[in-house]
Amino acid sequence: MSILDQRKLIESIHPFELLSPTTLDNLMQKIDIAYYPKETLLISKNLPSIAFYIIIKGSVNEYIENELHNVYGEGDSFDADALIYGKTEAKFTVDEDLICYEIKKEDFLDLMQDKRVQSYFLQDFVSRHQHLKDYEAQSDLTPFLMSRVSDIYLHKACVVTKDETIYDSLGKMKALKAKVIIIQDEKYTIITDSDIIDKVVLANVDTAALIGSIKAKSLISIEANDFLFNALLLMTHNSVKRIVVMKEGVIFGVLEQLDMLSYFANHSHLVVVQIEKASSVDELKETQADLRNLIRILHSKGVKSRYITKLVSTLNEKIYSKVFELCVEESLRSKCALLVMGSEGRGEQAIKTDQDNALVIEDGMDVAIFTEPMMQLNAALLDIGYPICSGNVMVSNEFWRRDVKGYKALIESWNGNLSEESLQVMSIFLDAKCVCGNAALLEELQEYLHENFSAGDDLLAHMAKAVLTFETPLSMFSSFVLEKSHDNKLDLKKGGIFALVHGVRVLSLQYDIRATNTIERIKELNNRGTIDKEFATELIESFDTLSSIRLKGMLDSQSIEQSNYISPKKLEKNQRDLLKDSFKIVNKFKKFMSFHFHLEMVR
Repeated sequence: MSILDQRKLIESIHPFELLSPTTLDNLMQKIDIAYYPKETLLISKNLPSIAFYIIIKGSVNEYIENELHNVYGEGDSFDADALIYGKTEAKFTVDEDLICYEIKKEDFLDLMQDKRVQSYFLQDFVSRHQHLKDYEAQSDLTPFLMSRVSDIYLHKACVVTKDETIYDSLGKMKALKAKVIIIQDEKYTIITDSDIIDKVVLANVDTAALIGSIKAKSLISIEANDFLFNALLLMTHNSVKRIVVMKEGVIFGVLEQLDMLSYFANHSHLVVVQIEKASSVDELKETQADLRNLIRILHSKGVKSRYITKLVSTLNEKIYSKVFELCVEESLRSKCALLVMGSEGRGEQAIKTDQDNALVIEDGMDVAIFTEPMMQLNAALLDIGYPICSGNVMVSNEFWRRDVKGYKALIESWNGNLSEESLQVMSIFLDAKCVCGNAALLEELQEYLHENFSAGDDLLAHMAKAVLTFETPLSMFSSFVLEKSHDNKLDLKKGGIFALVHGVRVLSLQYDIRATNTIERIKELNNRGTIDKEFATELIESFDTLSSIRLKGMLDSQSIEQSNYISPKKLEKNQRDLLKDSFKIVNKFKKFMSFHFHLEMVR
C-alpha cells in the first residue's frame, strides 16, 4: 500500500479527517504496520491496550464475559476507550490473521488534545449520534453527472403541421398540457407560450390563421441517450428553458429546465409535475420509479429519514387525491373523507408496505353509494403499487367504510373493551389522517374520541403492554441477538420501531395529544412535561436511526416480507454503533413505560 493510500485510509477513519494537514503528516510518520496471527489476544482486563488499531486486513472479535460483543473488519478501528480510561471489561482476539496500523498509546492521547477529536470520543449519546450522522451525510453528485436524458421525466411533445390553424394547435397544446408547439415542415421549428402571447394575442392575430404563418424559432435538440449534464450545458449555452429530445430521428419528448434542475436537487418537483399532469392510473404508475429514485438519492445524501418520509407522504397524498378524483364523482367528494392510517397516517412511510385506508361518509348519505367507487380506488392503488393490507384495513372492506354515526358507535365500543382486536383497531384509528375529501368529518370524530374517551388506567395499561410484545434484539452485553430462521438477521420493526411508535401513541392518547407523527408526539410529550428534554432527544435520535437503517434495508430488499430484516454484518461500524445505542434507548423506553403504566400488574 502506497503512502498516499495509507493517508486516504487514515482520513477515512472518523474523526481523523478533521485533523490539520500538518498534524496528519506528523501522525503518518508515527504509525506502524503490524501483523498478528489468528487467536492472538490483543487487549483484555489483564492485558492493557498499547495502541489504537486500524484494520487493513483480517478481523478481530470483541468479547464481554465470553459473549461475542462485536466483530471488527477491514477499515474498522478499536479501542479508544481502553486507551482513554486505561482499562476495559472486554477481550479483543484476532479471528482472522490480522494486518493493521497501530497508533501508539502516547501518540493517540496526544491527538486527544485536539478538541474535535476529544469531543467525538468523549461525548454523550445524542452528540455522538449527531456526529456520526453528520459524518455519513456526504453529498454525491455522481447520480446526476452519470444520468442520461432518458432517465428523467420528459413532457409530451405537441407536434402539428404548418397547415393546421392556430386555434386547433392551441387546443392540442392545452390537451397535452404542453408549453411549446413544435411545427413539422421540412425541418422542425418551435413556438413557446411566450411567443403565443407576443405574436398572437398582443399582435391581435386571428386564431383561424395557419400556425405556419407565425415566425417560429429553430429547434434545439439532444439525443435521449446523451448525458443529462450535456443537456444542462446546451440550455446554458443557448439561454433556453427547454430542449427537444430526439430518439432515432423521431421526437421523443420535451425536457424542461425546471425539471432538470429539480432532478439535480432532489427530484421532488419532477414527481409533483408527473402526478399533477396524470389523467389515468397508468400515468400515475409511471411516477413510481421516479419516486423510488427520489428516496434513494435523498437517503444516499444523508438526509434524515424523517424528512424523507415527510416529503414522500406529501407526494403520496397527491397520488391519493388524484386517484380519488378519478374514482369518485365530483358531487360525492365533499360528502366523504378518505383517510390513511398506519405509517402513512403518521407521515412515516417511505417505501410502500401496504394500504391502510378508510372512508368516513357524511351522515344522511347512503353508504352503499360509495361501495363501487371505493372498490375502484383500492384496485387503482394496487395497480399503482400500493400492496393490499394483510389485515384488510382498506376502504374495500365495509368495516372501514362508515358514516359519522357508524364511526362514533365504533369509538364508543372501545371504552372499557380489553379485547386484543378492539385495542388493535383503536390503535390503527389513532393514526388516521385525511388526505382528500371533507377533512371536517375526521376532525369531528377525533374530537369525539378524545372528549368521550372515558377509559381509565386499566385500558391504557393494556394498550401499553404491547410495547413488551417483542424482545429488543440486544443482549445483556450489548451484542446483537440474531434470528437463525432469517439468515442471522434481526427485525428492526419488531425489535425497536414498534415499541417506540406504539408507546408514544398510547402516551399521546393519555395526554390528549392530537398529533399523529411519532416525532411530533414526542416533542409534545416533552412540552407537557411527561418526558424530559434529554430523554425526548434520545428517543427522536433513536427513532431516526432505526428508521434510516430500515429504509436502507427496504431499498435493498427484494420483497416486502424481508424488508424489515437487516444483517448487522453488512452495516459499517458507525452504523452498528448507532444501532446498538438506539436499541439501548428502546430498552430504556420500555422500562419507562413499565413504570409509568405499572405493566407488571397487567394480566
